[in-house]
Amino acid sequence: MAEKMADVVTPPPLHGPTSKEKKYDRQLRLWAASGQAALEEAHILLINSGTGTVGVEALKNLVLPGIGNFTILDSATVTEADLGVNFFLEDTSLGKFRAGECCKYLQELNPDVKGNFISEPLETFVAKPNVLQPFTHILITAPIALEILEKISNDARFQSRPVFYVHCVGFYAQLSLQLPDAFPIVDTHPDPEKMTDLRILWPFRELREFAARKTKDLGSMNDHDHGHVPYVLLLLHYLSIWKSQHNGRPPQNYKEKTEFRELVRSGTRRDNPEGGEENFDEAVGAVLKSLNLSEPSSAIKEIFDSAECCINEVQRTNFWIITRAVKTFHQQHGSLPLPGSLPDMKAQSKDYIELQNVYKAKARKDVAEVLSHARKLEKGVERLPPADPEISEKEVEAFCKNAGFIKLIRGRPLKILKPKEMLKWGRSAKSASNALTNPDSLMPLHLAFLAYDSFSAAHAPDGHIATPQAPGASDFETDAQKMTGIVETLIDDLLRQARKFIEDPEYSEIKDSTAKIAQEMTRAGGAELHNIASLTGGIVAQEVIKVITKQYVPVDNVCLVDGVQSKTSVLKL
Repeated sequence: MAEKMADVVTPPPLHGPTSKEKKYDRQLRLWAASGQAALEEAHILLINSGTGTVGVEALKNLVLPGIGNFTILDSATVTEADLGVNFFLEDTSLGKFRAGECCKYLQELNPDVKGNFISEPLETFVAKPNVLQPFTHILITAPIALEILEKISNDARFQSRPVFYVHCVGFYAQLSLQLPDAFPIVDTHPDPEKMTDLRILWPFRELREFAARKTKDLGSMNDHDHGHVPYVLLLLHYLSIWKSQHNGRPPQNYKEKTEFRELVRSGTRRDNPEGGEENFDEAVGAVLKSLNLSEPSSAIKEIFDSAECCINEVQRTNFWIITRAVKTFHQQHGSLPLPGSLPDMKAQSKDYIELQNVYKAKARKDVAEVLSHARKLEKGVERLPPADPEISEKEVEAFCKNAGFIKLIRGRPLKILKPKEMLKWGRSAKSASNALTNPDSLMPLHLAFLAYDSFSAAHAPDGHIATPQAPGASDFETDAQKMTGIVETLIDDLLRQARKFIEDPEYSEIKDSTAKIAQEMTRAGGAELHNIASLTGGIVAQEVIKVITKQYVPVDNVCLVDGVQSKTSVLKL
């Protein structure tokens, strides 16, 4: 008995989630450990201007999920007005530097986050060389001197630092996002149904053989087994029958697919207690969405055709090397790598697991082939610093899994309207003018914010460019007229550059509606409403997290909030 007891092996103790996993449980479900690691490595610079509420609200929503570091640059001191709109200040903060006080109270939300503050004037800060180098992402709140904004924008673009430029005035808000020239997102989190690629139309050999083996006795199966054949195998079985009757050709059009659907439906047994079979119902319902070729989308083809995907180009990042490898795979096989996922379906557990393993094995085989292509490309491509580390199998696996849904955003510089200058709309003139004529678009609000920046820059007190004055801060009537004049000029310049002519009364209605927004913005006098600032701060933080984690698809490239109409809108300008 003692010998038998000695042979007993005690299983290792089970370890539950760590304290960190418990703390960030909900967000880890959204962006996983890789996204959390990226968040903790980020360092946000907030250049806080004006009343400064929206910037602090955005930081709040970044501190809570565990951003690594943040730095607040703000030379203002706390006033009575600040206490009414900024929840991260107290009565004892009066007269102290706003950056230091906000930093102190923000850090109380999450001790894992390191906060810093700089009370130096903005104009002396930006004059230093490589001043943006320590930071990964730049967040700027308006109003800000346009010369300084332009310098930060250019420096950040040169260093591939994303910039988030935020306005929050009265009932209105705007986020303008400046991304690097090429900003790829591999993990876009598409709808799981869209990611399903079953290869029904042209099945790979292993799947074809598995289906033939599992359905060869379909007609003689008992009711239980017949009602538990996975619908994928049913489709493949009846597709082989169809092809034998149509010279090896699968259903080509809607009429033929409908006929094929009836062929599948005809195999249902109805003399059972249920009066039908769930697996056949699933097969019938999947016909139209499953009998399609695995073609790359136009967006993926555009990535394949881009200059960066050329083998002769100098490469900096793993993304373009893997993209080239996937392109080679597609050229050789006529399809993208198999994701390997299988949807839930009526089946016996044993059969489902076997079928799942068939798909997973093919997915692993495709990953290995793409990795092989990538390794060869790595050796023959010149890498410029800063270069990514060697491509890993895990990186290729993630790429192959999401290959059909990868997104490439071409970053654009911020649009800056300086006083007495004409804004050059460039390639976005046509889309901007079309948006202007759409009554549901918030394009007029974007024009009002451009006018807001231009007015503020032209009315700096005592000619001090670093402290622009918001419209309506001193004389509402006069400032409202000036704002109206700026937006009307903006509209005419936009239509001229787009070569678009709008007749009355539509032309006058566009000018009147835009002028009303500009006047309402002027009425705010540069003040922020806390509820709008809080909402906008949440939107900004959400977009910052998307960019940091490189998951989900961020705004491209302007997001507008109209609190009067309770509307939001995204414009690509």
